[in-house]
Amino acid sequence: MDSKIELDRIVKEFFDLFTTKNNSKPKLDYIYELCIPQTTIIKNVNGLTEIYDLESFIIPRKKLLSDGTLIDFSECETQERTDIFGHIAQRFSMYEKTGTLNGKTFSAQGLKTFQFIKMKGEWKISSMAWDDENENQKIDMVLSKEKSQPLK
Repeated sequence: MDSKIELDRIVKEFFDLFTTKNNSKPKLDYIYELCIPQTTIIKNVNGLTEIYDLESFIIPRKKLLSDGTLIDFSECETQERTDIFGHIAQRFSMYEKTGTLNGKTFSAQGLKTFQFIKMKGEWKISSMAWDDENENQKIDMVLSKEKSQPLK
């Protein structure tokens, strides 16, 4: 399969893991299929950094998405730029998210950066970090809408 198509699929499935919109059930355990066991996930929002391994990332999100705290949630990629070199790749992904948190409806956007490795012929996420846009930090980077090509 074409590497770019495979990476597109992985990122879409990653965003879909957390969806509860239209009574969808989150598929959080599927993260173990998309990532290597040693994946590092970093939330770096408003200068507050939280660093997770897969387990410490998933456990609080399972609770948040199942106890009524966060409902009608969805997140999707709106633009991306992917660079591929051999068996490594990086993707900058602009995203939007919406939902109801503690009874208050919200929408936001931000940037995620994914790093991938290809092992045994299969692409996996090796790390991911994100930051949300806020009043002091606007997304002024416009990602190319053109299909990214592997680096030569």
